[in-house]
Amino acid sequence: MDREVEPEYVRKQKSRRWVIGILSVVILISGVFFLRRSLQGTIEASRIRTGIVQVGDVENTLTATGEIIPAYEQIITSPIRASIRRILLTPGTPVSPGQAIVDLDKSLTEIESEKFKDQLALKRNSIEQLRMKLNKNLFDAEINDKIKSLNINKLLADFEDAKRLQKVGGGTGEDITRAENALKIAELEKRQLENDLHYNRESMGASLKETELGAQIEGNNLKELQHKLKMADIVADRKGVLTWVNENIGSSVSEGEMLAKVADLGSFRIDGSCSDVYADQVKTGLPVIVKLNETLLRGAITQVKPSIKNGIIEFKVQLDNAKNESLRPNMKVEVFIITNRSSNTLRVANGPTFNGKRKQFVYVFKNGIAYRREVEVGLSNFDFVEIKSGLEKGETVIITDMSQLENMEEISIKQ
Repeated sequence: MDREVEPEYVRKQKSRRWVIGILSVVILISGVFFLRRSLQGTIEASRIRTGIVQVGDVENTLTATGEIIPAYEQIITSPIRASIRRILLTPGTPVSPGQAIVDLDKSLTEIESEKFKDQLALKRNSIEQLRMKLNKNLFDAEINDKIKSLNINKLLADFEDAKRLQKVGGGTGEDITRAENALKIAELEKRQLENDLHYNRESMGASLKETELGAQIEGNNLKELQHKLKMADIVADRKGVLTWVNENIGSSVSEGEMLAKVADLGSFRIDGSCSDVYADQVKTGLPVIVKLNETLLRGAITQVKPSIKNGIIEFKVQLDNAKNESLRPNMKVEVFIITNRSSNTLRVANGPTFNGKRKQFVYVFKNGIAYRREVEVGLSNFDFVEIKSGLEKGETVIITDMSQLENMEEISIKQ
Protein backbone atom coordinates (compact mmCIF):
# COMPACT_ATOMS: atom_id res chain seq x y z
CA MET A 1 0.00 0.00 0.00
CA ASP A 2 1.29 3.41 -1.03
CA ARG A 3 2.48 5.75 1.60
CA GLU A 4 1.91 9.48 1.47
CA VAL A 5 5.13 11.48 0.77
CA GLU A 6 6.06 13.69 3.56
CA PRO A 7 5.59 17.42 2.92
CA GLU A 8 9.09 18.17 4.16
CA TYR A 9 10.62 15.88 1.55
CA VAL A 10 8.57 17.45 -1.25
CA ARG A 11 9.63 20.91 -0.09
CA LYS A 12 13.32 19.93 -0.13
CA GLN A 13 13.03 18.45 -3.64
CA LYS A 14 11.47 21.65 -4.99
CA SER A 15 14.10 23.77 -3.32
CA ARG A 16 16.83 21.60 -4.81
CA ARG A 17 15.39 21.96 -8.32
CA TRP A 18 15.19 25.73 -7.88
CA VAL A 19 18.81 25.91 -6.75
CA ILE A 20 19.97 23.78 -9.72
CA GLY A 21 17.96 25.95 -12.13
CA ILE A 22 19.30 29.21 -10.70
CA LEU A 23 22.88 27.89 -10.80
CA SER A 24 22.41 26.80 -14.41
CA VAL A 25 21.17 30.27 -15.39
CA VAL A 26 24.06 31.93 -13.53
CA ILE A 27 26.58 29.62 -15.23
CA LEU A 28 24.99 30.30 -18.64
CA ILE A 29 25.03 34.07 -18.10
CA SER A 30 28.61 33.89 -16.87
CA GLY A 31 29.60 31.82 -19.93
CA VAL A 32 28.01 34.30 -22.29
CA PHE A 33 29.66 37.16 -20.43
CA PHE A 34 33.12 35.60 -20.51
CA LEU A 35 32.62 34.53 -24.14
CA ARG A 36 31.79 38.10 -25.10
CA ARG A 37 34.76 39.32 -23.10
CA SER A 38 36.98 36.84 -24.94
CA LEU A 39 35.71 38.24 -28.25
CA GLN A 40 36.16 41.85 -27.25
CA GLY A 41 39.37 43.87 -27.33
CA THR A 42 40.38 47.39 -26.42
CA ILE A 43 42.28 50.01 -28.43
CA GLU A 44 43.10 53.64 -27.82
CA ALA A 45 41.24 56.23 -29.88
CA SER A 46 44.51 58.00 -30.78
CA ARG A 47 45.64 54.89 -32.69
CA ILE A 48 42.75 54.78 -35.11
CA ARG A 49 41.50 56.85 -38.02
CA THR A 50 37.90 56.87 -39.09
CA GLY A 51 35.90 57.76 -42.16
CA ILE A 52 32.27 58.72 -42.63
CA VAL A 53 30.20 56.84 -45.18
CA GLN A 54 28.90 59.37 -47.70
CA VAL A 55 27.43 59.56 -51.19
CA GLY A 56 29.67 60.63 -54.05
CA ASP A 57 31.69 59.55 -57.09
CA VAL A 58 34.43 56.90 -57.03
CA GLU A 59 37.01 56.48 -59.79
CA ASN A 60 38.84 53.18 -60.01
CA THR A 61 42.55 53.84 -60.51
CA LEU A 62 45.78 52.00 -61.24
CA THR A 63 48.88 53.25 -59.46
CA ALA A 64 51.84 54.33 -61.61
CA THR A 65 54.83 56.63 -61.39
CA GLY A 66 55.82 59.50 -63.62
CA GLU A 67 58.44 62.11 -64.36
CA ILE A 68 57.73 65.69 -65.41
CA ILE A 69 59.29 66.48 -68.79
CA PRO A 70 59.20 69.78 -70.69
CA ALA A 71 56.64 69.47 -73.48
CA TYR A 72 59.13 70.90 -75.95
CA GLU A 73 62.80 70.10 -75.41
CA GLN A 74 65.47 70.59 -78.06
CA ILE A 75 68.40 68.21 -77.95
CA ILE A 76 71.48 69.77 -79.55
CA THR A 77 74.02 67.28 -80.89
CA SER A 78 77.45 67.70 -82.40
CA PRO A 79 77.27 67.66 -86.22
CA ILE A 80 80.98 66.85 -86.55
CA ARG A 81 83.78 65.03 -84.80
CA ALA A 82 85.38 67.71 -82.62
CA SER A 83 86.49 68.63 -79.12
CA ILE A 84 84.89 70.98 -76.60
CA ARG A 85 86.86 74.23 -76.40
CA ARG A 86 84.68 76.37 -74.13
CA ILE A 87 81.35 76.25 -72.25
CA LEU A 88 79.62 79.59 -72.80
CA LEU A 89 76.44 79.01 -70.73
CA THR A 90 75.62 76.96 -67.63
CA PRO A 91 72.45 74.91 -66.97
CA GLY A 92 69.51 76.99 -65.78
CA THR A 93 70.44 79.99 -67.95
CA PRO A 94 67.66 81.45 -70.13
CA VAL A 95 68.64 81.46 -73.83
CA SER A 96 67.46 83.40 -76.86
CA PRO A 97 67.47 82.31 -80.52
CA GLY A 98 70.99 82.57 -81.96
CA GLN A 99 72.72 82.66 -78.56
CA ALA A 100 75.92 80.55 -78.47
CA ILE A 101 76.07 77.73 -75.91
CA VAL A 102 79.23 75.67 -76.61
CA ASP A 103 82.39 76.53 -78.57
CA LEU A 104 83.81 73.54 -80.49
CA ASP A 105 87.29 73.08 -81.91
CA LYS A 106 86.53 72.53 -85.64
CA SER A 107 90.11 72.41 -86.96
CA LEU A 108 90.01 68.74 -88.02
CA THR A 109 86.82 69.23 -90.00
CA GLU A 110 88.15 72.43 -91.58
CA ILE A 111 91.23 70.51 -92.76
CA GLU A 112 88.94 67.82 -94.18
CA SER A 113 86.93 70.54 -95.93
CA GLU A 114 90.06 71.89 -97.61
CA LYS A 115 90.91 68.35 -98.69
CA PHE A 116 87.49 68.02 -100.32
CA LYS A 117 88.00 71.34 -102.11
CA ASP A 118 91.31 70.11 -103.59
CA GLN A 119 89.73 66.82 -104.65
CA LEU A 120 86.88 68.69 -106.33
CA ALA A 121 89.36 70.94 -108.17
CA LEU A 122 91.23 67.84 -109.39
CA LYS A 123 87.96 66.30 -110.60
CA ARG A 124 87.02 69.43 -112.52
CA ASN A 125 90.51 69.62 -114.07
CA SER A 126 90.30 65.98 -115.16
CA ILE A 127 86.94 66.75 -116.75
CA GLU A 128 88.51 69.51 -118.86
CA GLN A 129 91.39 67.25 -119.88
CA LEU A 130 89.01 64.48 -120.84
CA ARG A 131 86.81 66.88 -122.80
CA MET A 132 89.86 68.16 -124.75
CA LYS A 133 91.03 64.61 -125.48
CA LEU A 134 87.61 63.46 -126.60
CA ASN A 135 87.16 66.55 -128.79
CA LYS A 136 90.51 65.81 -130.49
CA ASN A 137 89.57 62.19 -131.11
CA LEU A 138 86.22 63.26 -132.48
CA PHE A 139 87.84 65.88 -134.73
CA ASP A 140 90.36 63.32 -136.07
CA ALA A 141 87.58 60.84 -136.79
CA GLU A 142 85.56 63.48 -138.65
CA ILE A 143 88.61 64.49 -140.78
CA ASN A 144 89.36 60.84 -141.63
CA ASP A 145 85.72 60.43 -142.63
CA LYS A 146 85.94 63.43 -144.96
CA ILE A 147 89.24 62.17 -146.44
CA LYS A 148 87.67 58.79 -147.05
CA SER A 149 84.73 60.47 -148.79
CA LEU A 150 87.10 62.28 -151.15
CA ASN A 151 88.99 59.04 -151.83
CA ILE A 152 85.71 57.27 -152.64
CA ASN A 153 84.84 60.03 -155.11
CA LYS A 154 88.26 59.55 -156.80
CA LEU A 155 87.85 55.77 -156.95
CA LEU A 156 84.34 56.19 -158.34
CA ALA A 157 85.75 58.40 -161.10
CA ASP A 158 88.48 55.83 -161.84
CA PHE A 159 85.81 53.12 -162.09
CA GLU A 160 83.79 55.19 -164.60
CA ASP A 161 86.92 55.96 -166.63
CA ALA A 162 87.79 52.22 -166.80
CA LYS A 163 84.31 51.42 -168.13
CA ARG A 164 84.53 54.15 -170.80
CA LEU A 165 88.00 52.98 -171.92
CA GLN A 166 86.72 49.42 -172.31
CA LYS A 167 83.92 50.64 -174.58
CA VAL A 168 86.39 52.39 -176.91
CA GLY A 169 88.85 49.48 -176.74
CA GLY A 170 91.39 51.24 -174.55
CA GLY A 171 90.92 49.14 -171.42
CA THR A 172 90.32 45.58 -170.27
CA GLY A 173 87.82 43.87 -167.99
CA GLU A 174 90.50 43.38 -165.42
CA ASP A 175 90.97 47.13 -165.13
CA ILE A 176 87.25 47.56 -164.52
CA THR A 177 87.21 44.79 -161.89
CA ARG A 178 90.25 46.27 -160.18
CA ALA A 179 88.71 49.74 -160.04
CA GLU A 180 85.36 48.36 -158.82
CA ASN A 181 87.01 46.39 -156.00
CA ALA A 182 89.03 49.40 -154.87
CA LEU A 183 85.79 51.44 -154.76
CA LYS A 184 83.96 48.79 -152.70
CA ILE A 185 86.87 48.53 -150.24
CA ALA A 186 86.91 52.30 -149.81
CA GLU A 187 83.13 52.36 -149.22
CA LEU A 188 83.43 49.66 -146.53
CA GLU A 189 86.27 51.53 -144.88
CA LYS A 190 84.09 54.68 -144.87
CA ARG A 191 81.25 52.77 -143.19
CA GLN A 192 83.73 51.57 -140.59
CA LEU A 193 84.91 55.13 -140.02
CA GLU A 194 81.31 56.38 -139.72
CA ASN A 195 80.61 53.68 -137.14
CA ASP A 196 83.73 54.67 -135.18
CA LEU A 197 82.67 58.31 -135.39
CA HIS A 198 79.20 57.47 -134.02
CA TYR A 199 80.76 55.42 -131.22
CA ASN A 200 83.17 58.24 -130.35
CA ARG A 201 80.33 60.71 -130.11
CA GLU A 202 78.31 58.38 -127.81
CA SER A 203 81.27 57.38 -125.63
CA MET A 204 82.37 60.99 -125.31
CA GLY A 205 79.02 61.91 -123.75
CA ALA A 206 79.04 58.87 -121.45
CA SER A 207 82.64 59.43 -120.31
CA LEU A 208 82.01 63.09 -119.61
CA LYS A 209 78.77 62.29 -117.77
CA GLU A 210 80.52 59.72 -115.54
CA THR A 211 83.34 62.11 -114.68
CA GLU A 212 80.96 65.01 -114.08
CA LEU A 213 78.83 62.79 -111.82
CA GLY A 214 81.93 61.98 -109.76
CA ALA A 215 82.68 65.70 -109.51
CA GLN A 216 79.05 66.36 -108.49
CA ILE A 217 79.34 63.80 -105.69
CA GLU A 218 82.54 65.48 -104.48
CA GLY A 219 80.77 68.83 -104.63
CA ASN A 220 77.82 67.53 -102.58
CA ASN A 221 80.20 66.07 -100.00
CA LEU A 222 81.88 69.45 -99.74
CA LYS A 223 78.52 71.22 -99.35
CA GLU A 224 77.48 68.75 -96.65
CA LEU A 225 80.73 69.25 -94.76
CA GLN A 226 80.46 73.03 -95.04
CA HIS A 227 76.88 72.83 -93.73
CA LYS A 228 78.09 70.72 -90.79
CA LEU A 229 80.80 73.30 -90.10
CA LYS A 230 78.15 75.99 -90.04
CA MET A 231 75.97 73.89 -87.71
CA ALA A 232 79.00 73.31 -85.47
CA ASP A 233 78.38 76.81 -84.11
CA ILE A 234 76.29 75.44 -81.22
CA VAL A 235 73.54 78.02 -80.72
CA ALA A 236 69.93 77.95 -79.52
CA ASP A 237 67.33 78.22 -82.27
CA ARG A 238 64.41 79.00 -79.93
CA LYS A 239 63.70 80.79 -76.68
CA GLY A 240 63.94 78.61 -73.58
CA VAL A 241 66.11 77.51 -70.68
CA LEU A 242 69.33 75.54 -70.90
CA THR A 243 68.59 72.42 -68.83
CA TRP A 244 71.79 70.43 -69.52
CA VAL A 245 75.19 70.90 -71.19
CA ASN A 246 78.25 68.70 -71.66
CA GLU A 247 80.75 70.47 -69.40
CA ASN A 248 83.76 68.22 -70.11
CA ILE A 249 86.07 70.87 -71.61
CA GLY A 250 88.73 69.33 -73.85
CA SER A 251 86.91 66.03 -74.32
CA SER A 252 86.30 64.68 -77.81
CA VAL A 253 82.75 64.34 -79.07
CA SER A 254 81.62 62.18 -81.97
CA GLU A 255 79.19 63.14 -84.67
CA GLY A 256 75.66 62.92 -83.25
CA GLU A 257 76.77 63.02 -79.59
CA MET A 258 74.54 65.15 -77.32
CA LEU A 259 75.98 68.51 -76.27
CA ALA A 260 73.08 70.42 -74.69
CA LYS A 261 69.34 70.50 -74.00
CA VAL A 262 67.17 73.59 -74.32
CA ALA A 263 63.64 73.33 -72.94
CA ASP A 264 60.56 75.50 -73.06
CA LEU A 265 59.62 75.55 -69.36
CA GLY A 266 56.26 77.14 -70.06
CA SER A 267 54.62 73.78 -70.75
CA PHE A 268 55.13 70.22 -69.49
CA ARG A 269 54.06 66.61 -70.03
CA ILE A 270 54.43 63.40 -68.00
CA ASP A 271 56.42 60.30 -68.91
CA GLY A 272 54.73 57.54 -66.90
CA SER A 273 55.38 53.86 -66.23
CA CYS A 274 53.65 51.01 -64.40
CA SER A 275 53.85 47.24 -64.02
CA ASP A 276 53.11 45.16 -67.11
CA VAL A 277 50.46 43.39 -65.00
CA TYR A 278 48.20 46.27 -66.09
CA ALA A 279 49.29 46.13 -69.75
CA ASP A 280 45.82 45.12 -70.99
CA GLN A 281 44.20 47.99 -69.01
CA VAL A 282 46.52 50.88 -69.90
CA LYS A 283 45.18 52.38 -73.13
CA THR A 284 45.45 55.62 -75.07
CA GLY A 285 42.76 58.11 -74.10
CA LEU A 286 42.30 56.99 -70.47
CA PRO A 287 42.06 59.92 -68.01
CA VAL A 288 44.69 60.20 -65.30
CA ILE A 289 45.22 62.07 -62.04
CA VAL A 290 48.73 63.35 -61.29
CA LYS A 291 49.59 64.02 -57.66
CA LEU A 292 52.27 66.63 -56.91
CA ASN A 293 52.55 66.81 -53.13
CA GLU A 294 49.12 68.26 -52.27
CA THR A 295 48.31 69.40 -55.83
CA LEU A 296 46.16 67.22 -58.10
CA LEU A 297 46.27 67.68 -61.88
CA ARG A 298 44.23 65.86 -64.48
CA GLY A 299 45.16 64.76 -67.97
CA ALA A 300 44.94 61.87 -70.43
CA ILE A 301 47.21 59.19 -71.86
CA THR A 302 48.26 60.21 -75.37
CA GLN A 303 50.64 57.37 -76.19
CA VAL A 304 51.39 53.87 -74.91
CA LYS A 305 54.71 52.39 -75.99
CA PRO A 306 54.19 48.97 -77.63
CA SER A 307 57.26 47.32 -76.10
CA ILE A 308 57.67 46.21 -72.47
CA LYS A 309 61.09 46.52 -70.81
CA ASN A 310 62.02 44.75 -67.57
CA GLY A 311 58.36 44.19 -66.68
CA ILE A 312 57.51 47.89 -67.12
CA ILE A 313 55.09 49.46 -69.60
CA GLU A 314 55.67 53.13 -70.48
CA PHE A 315 53.21 55.81 -71.58
CA LYS A 316 52.93 59.58 -72.10
CA VAL A 317 50.41 61.92 -70.44
CA GLN A 318 49.17 65.26 -71.73
CA LEU A 319 48.04 67.48 -68.84
CA ASP A 320 44.91 69.62 -68.97
CA ASN A 321 46.86 72.37 -67.20
CA ALA A 322 50.33 71.91 -68.64
CA LYS A 323 51.47 75.32 -67.38
CA ASN A 324 50.72 74.82 -63.67
CA GLU A 325 53.26 76.66 -61.52
CA SER A 326 53.87 73.54 -59.40
CA LEU A 327 55.41 71.67 -62.33
CA ARG A 328 59.20 71.33 -62.31
CA PRO A 329 61.46 69.46 -64.78
CA ASN A 330 62.49 65.91 -63.75
CA MET A 331 60.19 65.94 -60.70
CA LYS A 332 58.92 62.47 -59.74
CA VAL A 333 55.15 62.28 -59.29
CA GLU A 334 52.42 59.75 -58.55
CA VAL A 335 50.14 58.92 -61.47
CA PHE A 336 46.72 57.33 -61.06
CA ILE A 337 45.14 55.89 -64.21
CA ILE A 338 41.33 56.00 -64.13
CA THR A 339 39.91 52.78 -65.57
CA ASN A 340 36.30 52.96 -64.29
CA ARG A 341 33.89 55.30 -62.52
CA SER A 342 30.80 55.02 -60.30
CA SER A 343 28.55 58.04 -59.71
CA ASN A 344 26.37 58.79 -56.68
CA THR A 345 27.44 55.70 -54.80
CA LEU A 346 28.26 55.04 -51.14
CA ARG A 347 31.92 55.70 -50.44
CA VAL A 348 34.30 55.98 -47.53
CA ALA A 349 37.85 57.29 -47.24
CA ASN A 350 40.45 54.72 -48.31
CA GLY A 351 42.82 53.33 -45.69
CA PRO A 352 44.91 50.31 -44.67
CA THR A 353 41.86 48.39 -43.45
CA PHE A 354 40.78 47.80 -47.05
CA ASN A 355 42.82 44.89 -48.35
CA GLY A 356 41.59 44.71 -51.94
CA LYS A 357 39.19 41.81 -51.41
CA ARG A 358 35.67 42.11 -52.77
CA LYS A 359 34.13 40.99 -49.44
CA GLN A 360 35.82 41.69 -46.14
CA PHE A 361 35.19 42.67 -42.51
CA VAL A 362 35.46 46.22 -41.22
CA TYR A 363 34.70 47.84 -37.87
CA VAL A 364 31.86 50.31 -37.56
CA PHE A 365 32.36 52.79 -34.71
CA LYS A 366 29.38 53.78 -32.56
CA ASN A 367 29.10 55.00 -28.96
CA GLY A 368 32.66 54.07 -28.02
CA ILE A 369 32.39 50.53 -29.42
CA ALA A 370 33.62 49.24 -32.79
CA TYR A 371 31.39 46.48 -34.19
CA ARG A 372 32.69 43.95 -36.71
CA ARG A 373 30.67 43.90 -39.95
CA GLU A 374 31.03 42.27 -43.36
CA VAL A 375 30.90 44.64 -46.34
CA GLU A 376 31.13 44.33 -50.11
CA VAL A 377 33.68 46.64 -51.74
CA GLY A 378 33.55 47.99 -55.32
CA LEU A 379 35.82 50.48 -57.06
CA SER A 380 38.69 52.14 -55.23
CA ASN A 381 41.33 54.80 -55.63
CA PHE A 382 43.85 56.57 -53.41
CA ASP A 383 41.08 58.71 -51.85
CA PHE A 384 37.90 56.60 -51.63
CA VAL A 385 36.53 53.06 -51.63
CA GLU A 386 33.09 52.25 -53.03
CA ILE A 387 30.78 50.38 -50.64
CA LYS A 388 28.26 48.19 -52.43
CA SER A 389 26.62 46.71 -49.32
CA GLY A 390 27.02 46.38 -45.55
CA LEU A 391 27.13 50.05 -44.60
CA GLU A 392 24.70 52.96 -44.49
CA LYS A 393 25.20 56.62 -45.21
CA GLY A 394 26.48 58.52 -42.16
CA GLU A 395 28.04 55.52 -40.38
CA THR A 396 31.60 55.82 -39.09
CA VAL A 397 34.14 53.21 -40.23
CA ILE A 398 37.61 52.58 -38.79
CA ILE A 399 40.02 52.77 -41.75
CA THR A 400 43.18 51.94 -39.75
CA ASP A 401 44.70 48.47 -40.17
CA MET A 402 42.83 46.25 -37.68
CA SER A 403 44.32 42.91 -38.73
CA GLN A 404 45.68 42.23 -35.22
CA LEU A 405 42.13 42.36 -33.83
CA GLU A 406 40.31 41.01 -36.87
CA ASN A 407 38.68 38.15 -34.96
CA MET A 408 37.12 40.39 -32.30
CA GLU A 409 33.40 40.91 -32.66
CA GLU A 410 33.53 44.14 -30.64
CA ILE A 411 36.37 46.47 -29.72
CA SER A 412 36.20 49.06 -27.00
CA ILE A 413 37.65 52.41 -27.97
CA LYS A 414 39.46 54.13 -25.09
CA GLN A 415 39.28 57.89 -25.22
